[in-house]
Amino acid sequence: MTDPLKKSSSDKAIAGVCGGIAEYTGIPSLAVRILFIIVPVSLLMYAVLAYFMPNDDLRL
Repeated sequence: MTDPLKKSSSDKAIAGVCGGIAEYTGIPSLAVRILFIIVPVSLLMYAVLAYFMPNDDLRL
């Protein structure tokens, strides 16, 4: 079973949403960031995910 979707604490540019999605799916975080740039409603989606996605409790 995979871990639940969480914001990344290590691969973070703004809120850790793209890094968390990349860790969850196993694709590079750059590809996720590019998809968020290309998709027209992605800014709203990012804001909603940044608010509702739980934080990764791993503190380095």
